[in-house]
Amino acid sequence: MSITPRMNRLFAPDGKCFDVAIDHGFFGERSFLNGIEDMPQAIQTIIEAAPDAIQLSLGQAPLLQNSPGKSKPALVLRTDIANVYGKSLPSVLYSRIIQEPLEQALRLDAACVVVNLFNLPEQPEVYRQCIENITLLKPLTERYGMPLMIEPLVMKDNTTAGGYMVDGDLDKIVTLVRQAIELGADIIKADPTDDVSQYHQVIQVAAGKPVLVRGGGRVSDEEILRRTSELMTQGAMGIVYGRNVIQHKNPSGMTKALMAVVHDGATPEAALKFVEAQPA
Repeated sequence: MSITPRMNRLFAPDGKCFDVAIDHGFFGERSFLNGIEDMPQAIQTIIEAAPDAIQLSLGQAPLLQNSPGKSKPALVLRTDIANVYGKSLPSVLYSRIIQEPLEQALRLDAACVVVNLFNLPEQPEVYRQCIENITLLKPLTERYGMPLMIEPLVMKDNTTAGGYMVDGDLDKIVTLVRQAIELGADIIKADPTDDVSQYHQVIQVAAGKPVLVRGGGRVSDEEILRRTSELMTQGAMGIVYGRNVIQHKNPSGMTKALMAVVHDGATPEAALKFVEAQPA
């Protein structure tokens, strides 16, 4: 089956996408819940801000899909769970796929499924599990016409940087992105590089597949807007940001600001006006 109908739901007519990630509670880290303790309210706030998509786990996806109306954001369904994000890692690490991932995605009317490809220092077993997860998912997504988003994550050592911190080394990122493409990714969700001016090299190794850049840790409004603008100039087709939206004092305004940068080419200075506006 063709993935085109669902890709058309995920990406705007300009071929770009802003996916707000609100799947952080899936990973069992208390700090990830900051700003999303009240999930019905958090999701409703983002629905009203109207990004292209919202990324959720299977347990929280109904909060989006049961919202009335036909113009709500598309659902990107997280299909894997891992315990690799804490500052102190458990003795046994895992990255596991949910049961019947495509059946669950179809029942939830998802427009896309997403799965990790971790590169953690000195953790080859987690890497192996990610490869197995992807090779299991790929034929299922092909069978049912479901776009497969692979998230190649090159992470710093947890004990020095804490969980979920980007290692922005260009060589590591392009290597893992290309592997995700070779494994069958329809969409890439990739780390930003330390030097954003090099990001066109990440776009190049993605071989024509759309690259959405993840936000990583919380940074200032000015920095996230500037970085987003530069990444779009480098050829990214959009972004997948979580904490820089959901932990913001004005998540609706930040969503609108980032949409303006992604879709309208707004300058960081112009987009900042959305953030500075008082939330309703």
